[in-house]
Amino acid sequence: MNLNPRTVAIILHDVLAATFAWLGAYWLRLNLTISPEFLAAAFSTLTWVVPLQAVSFWRFGLYRGIWRFASLPDLKRIVMAVGLAALLIPLVLVLFRVSAVVPRSVLILDPLLLLLMMGGSRLAYRAWKEHRLASMLHPDSKPVLVAGAGSAADFLLRELARNPSGFHVVGLLDDRRDKQGLLVQGIPVLGALDEVTAWAKKMEVEDVVLALPSAAHAVRKGITQACAEAGLNVLTVPSLEDLVAGRVSVSNLRRIELDDLLGRDAVQLDDSGLHRLLTGKVVMVTGAGGSIGSELCRQVARFEPAKLVLFEQSELALYAMEQELPQRFPGLQIVPVIGDVKNAVWVDRVMAEHRPAVVFHAAAYKHVPLMENANAWEAVRNNVLGTQVVAAAAQAHDVKKFVMISTDKAVNPTNVMGATKRLAEMTCQAMQQRQAEQPVGTRFVSVRFGNVLGSSGSVIPKFQKQIEAGGPVTVTHPDITRYFMSIPEAAQLVLQAGLMGEGGEIFVLDMGEPVRIAELARLMIRLSGADENHIRIEYSGLRPGEKLYEELLADDESTLPTPHPKLRVAKARMAAGRLLAELDDWVHADDCQTEQAVKHALTKWVPEYTQS
Repeated sequence: MNLNPRTVAIILHDVLAATFAWLGAYWLRLNLTISPEFLAAAFSTLTWVVPLQAVSFWRFGLYRGIWRFASLPDLKRIVMAVGLAALLIPLVLVLFRVSAVVPRSVLILDPLLLLLMMGGSRLAYRAWKEHRLASMLHPDSKPVLVAGAGSAADFLLRELARNPSGFHVVGLLDDRRDKQGLLVQGIPVLGALDEVTAWAKKMEVEDVVLALPSAAHAVRKGITQACAEAGLNVLTVPSLEDLVAGRVSVSNLRRIELDDLLGRDAVQLDDSGLHRLLTGKVVMVTGAGGSIGSELCRQVARFEPAKLVLFEQSELALYAMEQELPQRFPGLQIVPVIGDVKNAVWVDRVMAEHRPAVVFHAAAYKHVPLMENANAWEAVRNNVLGTQVVAAAAQAHDVKKFVMISTDKAVNPTNVMGATKRLAEMTCQAMQQRQAEQPVGTRFVSVRFGNVLGSSGSVIPKFQKQIEAGGPVTVTHPDITRYFMSIPEAAQLVLQAGLMGEGGEIFVLDMGEPVRIAELARLMIRLSGADENHIRIEYSGLRPGEKLYEELLADDESTLPTPHPKLRVAKARMAAGRLLAELDDWVHADDCQTEQAVKHALTKWVPEYTQS
């Protein structure tokens, strides 16, 4: 052990504590008055007692700990060291025939006093260093309530005491009745979570911290909405994943975000199956710089593929992924490829060179209004021809799994984008039918889901900018609803569907309950700390091709369950056998077709498509 000045000071402290404890034991034993005879006996035995106790302290490692972080293990070592010394002292005094008078009660009082002095001083030092009395030491700090009285709340209280962040906790809330009325780090558990507004008013607080990193999203959403309606500011501790990974500490409080409310509970993945599918294999992702494509790359990278081929048309998006992935996954071999999925020669050359085992096809035009009018033909070529090109190359080069990202807008489509994605699904089905006679070959799988939080085409970033600008927030219709899912959850379920697919399936993700967009806008306004008196909502009317609500199944479809609770298989109408040949002539046409011609042709290929 390194004997630095601090350690020497601690040793001197314990030696003095041992001295005063021994003398104090005599003092207490003799009713607070010590005769000269007993005083002489006390001082003469100190030369035996204190060195013996000091050796015991040293042997039990009392000087390897840091007082600021003194805890139960340190107290346990103190008890063992003091206890051993208490047993050895009478033995040594007898063996060495020390003639001084030592009352038996002194041998009992001494270790008790010593424990109080050594343990109490360490506890007092830690309390002082952690600013336990934050409200007194920092009168400018704000009182807060903490929702949750579990491990996260305990850590939070310790961290806030050690590193004051302008807050001091006045109470905890928890739904477990056996915790209510108890103390956590000296802070009372006042009541249940649904009593937050009443306790906030009673304790005169304006801020509530959610210390519920592993709680169900429904619980977090309920308490946040209650706080927002009462005008309370809501903060939260970092996610359990970030805490476990050590990326942040529990005291890194942040404002509650929409992902915390609209997300769902963590996805349970078949990790062993995904390792068989991806680990050590070459994986290719088209549209690798987009919202879903980039997250697929991150999720795939966790399973250590032999090589990850990033196929992307946007130079800027591809550059961003090329910079990010090596930092997050240093051992990952990535191949950034600039390319257009409609370029059959280039796609074929890339697959011939890298021979991927799995292809995730995320490249698509997804913005409904932009694809509705003059860009309709480009939507067809990118979404349908692009899928044909990549699927055909995958089949030609023995790709084992081809997973296409589809959308809920492909169900009973009222817009060009949705119709083209339905046609892309049918293309994958037709490709699967064409090789049905072969014992092995590419397995084509499609995955449908709705809007993802924070994607480039999502309404949420738009609302955030409008709120930051002071409003108004524009909503197309008061009754419009959408399904929402976090980007990581969507990507993880795509991987799971890719693993489970045997070929020809259209997987439908469990999107939860639809969200009314007007209510979403109001919630975002409240979470920003404002209200509709300051930031108003305006209704702009439905845009071209937009539906009031999205569907995950067409009228003539039903679903079958799968082993995964968040995945079902749609029993969709199968594509006609001649589809590929007829589509091939249409999508390869040299002339640029008009919007009306495109929409007329789409009604032929996708009978459920109705123009809005």
